[in-house]
Amino acid sequence: MSSNVGEVPHIFLFLSVVKSELEIVVEGALGALGFDLVDLRRHGTRTRPAIEIRIDRRDGERVTVADCARVSRVIEPLVGEQTELQVSSPGADRPLKKEQDWRRFVGRRALVKSAAVGGRKEVEIVAVDDGLVTLRDGATEYRVALSTIDEARLTFNWDRGVTDGRLR
Repeated sequence: MSSNVGEVPHIFLFLSVVKSELEIVVEGALGALGFDLVDLRRHGTRTRPAIEIRIDRRDGERVTVADCARVSRVIEPLVGEQTELQVSSPGADRPLKKEQDWRRFVGRRALVKSAAVGGRKEVEIVAVDDGLVTLRDGATEYRVALSTIDEARLTFNWDRGVTDGRLR
């Protein structure tokens, strides 16, 4: 019988540390370029790892293909040539992770997963104050600690998203 029963395998611990270090390095490089890291995902195989990075511009403008190419050229040497790098905008269904994300999108609708709202619900973001977000589902309002939200992303309604043939 092994003496390490019940201990956390070291490889999982190592992967979480590497991800944290990678996020720190990527955030630093993005900050110098005027971008914020919205999401970083690692996937792929051991022989062909892949990193998917979603970025947003600090000036509030939309992320362009040229922005993604510029960021890719800077980040590529940091992750190594054997790693497939994908850089993109956050998209219409961008994840909401930081309090500043929630503040920026007050008035918009989001799909939120949290026990505090009874599971997964599409709600309106009403207000954000000191780590708490007020969400509205019809006539019901929830005041939820951001730390209790498992997952959240903006929703996009095609009927409301098109004006004069262009996306808002």
